[in-house]
Amino acid sequence: MSEEEFPQKILNSLEELKTDVAKSNEKFEVYRQTTQSLVNLAFGLIASATIITVVSSVFKR
Repeated sequence: MSEEEFPQKILNSLEELKTDVAKSNEKFEVYRQTTQSLVNLAFGLIASATIITVVSSVFKR
């Protein structure tokens, strides 16, 4: 490898690393959004079940 090829090879490697980091950030953002959606769904289901239980108890009397 000549002295001229070495800096170009380093730059290419850094560009690949930058691309990998960007992909990792995208994956993390999708994971975060999915986790938030699941938390919201679980909270909604728990709240709905609680409301149904309370309403059922009130109307049985």
